[in-house]
Amino acid sequence: MTDVLSPEAELEERLREHLRQIVPPNQALAAAAARRENDLAKPRGSLGRLESLAIQLCAVQNTSRPRHESRLVVVCAADHGVVEEGVSPYPADVTRQQIENFQAGGGAITTLSRTAGAKVLLLDVGVNYDFAPHPNRLDAKIAKGTKNMAKGPAMTRAEALRSVLAGLELVLAQPPLDLVAAGEMGIGNTTPSSAIASLYVGLTPQQATGVGSGLDPSQVARKAAVVAKALEVNRPDPQDPIDVLAKVGGLEIGAMTGVYLGAAVRRAAAVIDGFIGSAAALLAEKLSPGVKSYFVAGHRSKEKAHAAVLESLGLKPLLDLDMWLGEGSGAVAAMLIIQCAVVHFNEMRTLAEAGVHDTVEAQPD
Repeated sequence: MTDVLSPEAELEERLREHLRQIVPPNQALAAAAARRENDLAKPRGSLGRLESLAIQLCAVQNTSRPRHESRLVVVCAADHGVVEEGVSPYPADVTRQQIENFQAGGGAITTLSRTAGAKVLLLDVGVNYDFAPHPNRLDAKIAKGTKNMAKGPAMTRAEALRSVLAGLELVLAQPPLDLVAAGEMGIGNTTPSSAIASLYVGLTPQQATGVGSGLDPSQVARKAAVVAKALEVNRPDPQDPIDVLAKVGGLEIGAMTGVYLGAAVRRAAAVIDGFIGSAAALLAEKLSPGVKSYFVAGHRSKEKAHAAVLESLGLKPLLDLDMWLGEGSGAVAAMLIIQCAVVHFNEMRTLAEAGVHDTVEAQPD
């Protein structure tokens, strides 16, 4: 007799099955790419991070010639019950307003993505509003926002699992991909991100909590107290990232986590945006240890704890432009840098092809 799984157990198994598809980047191709870099008509190492990026992309994409053409940004959207604690200077309805702006193509992420040649998909996993159907938005609403994490769990475990699967399976359903980024829209979402960072990076709630969308010092102190209270009330288990997501996370943070995991399944580079994106990256790494080798840190946000989170993941940001908008904006800007990494690697001639004398002795393999 076949055992019948509970709905929650079915979700757990579905996620585990996807995670089993993630394999480490191809280090043999990375070594071959490093040799080609040394053979290109330039002083070795002279293109700095562009060289290491090209090598990483070869390993991630499982190819001897990296690609950048197929670029996707999934903007995950949801509301947060913790907003009632006064953690944001903006009302919760701004989430809905901005999604409608994005649908019309008038947001920062949509304008920057057009410039960077990236496709944008809007994914509603938890906005507290019933939108009319729109071709530029995918409806995967799990709940109308989370509950107030300062008073109890933000969501159920099943809801947390569904949020991760929503982002992951959306990526799996797309045509071939080279670069994948996750953006977000959700008023109040730096608060759960601070809780996740505090738990996994070893920061105090005060160290993990910043100004978000523009709080003054007294408001930041209040927000940090809310983060501390949420961690105390819920006691999330750091060994169980789904428990962490369910108790002090957000539906869109779960979906972003899934986007990064889906990118790894698809052998695409996952370009991490700002503080909220890096909180999701922490969860992805806990769910699939080693998946961070697929990550490229797009930029360093001005948000207080972002640098510490990136350091804990072993990631060095490509850009530092004093940005703190979110939405995926920094990740999209970084895609243009990644393009430079790919183009130089694929299109430069080698020293031999260019007839340039190499005065540097070849290094041993």
